Amino acid sequence: MLQKTPWLLCLCLFFLSCLPASAAAQDPQRYVIGPGDILDISVWKDEAQSKIITVLPDGTIALPLIGEIEAAGKTVGQLKEEVRNKVKRFVADPVLTVIVQQTNSMMIYVIGKVKQPGRFPINTNINVLQALSIAGGLNPFAKRDKIQIMREINGETTIFPFNYDNVSLGKELSQNLTLQRGDIVVVP
Repeated sequence: MLQKTPWLLCLCLFFLSCLPASAAAQDPQRYVIGPGDILDISVWKDEAQSKIITVLPDGTIALPLIGEIEAAGKTVGQLKEEVRNKVKRFVADPVLTVIVQQTNSMMIYVIGKVKQPGRFPINTNINVLQALSIAGGLNPFAKRDKIQIMREINGETTIFPFNYDNVSLGKELSQNLTLQRGDIVVVP
């Protein structure tokens, strides 16, 4: 059994390294906070400043003494630094932690001729084929070569084409985009 342990450990590490990981799992400081996310903000030795709080739909949070702060659109590290700077007025050398307890803002939408259209929470990187699978697959009337991914970039909607048959056959794999928060997969 002792001789098998290193081999088994190597095998487990290999499979773990092959799993897709979200940017948040790789580096929680890079995760971009969004409305609906639940944050645990703690100031060591100051219970009054420690809160579990939900980011409001307008992207703000409110903390005692500090008031409202824009949280959406900031990384965990950026929010932590801003809160630390504001807390310094009330607490000398604050030791602060900001933890994302739930990533409720990570939603994609699959609409149209799929078996189960709707809004789907994601907590890892997924691509278009995976999203279509989550939605139960295409129904028989879907226009497989006319699927579109709609993504808002800097206030403008960008549309990416997706041909289901080509991608599933290993052609045009660049169309199988990794989806981002708020993306809409439209299956006509």
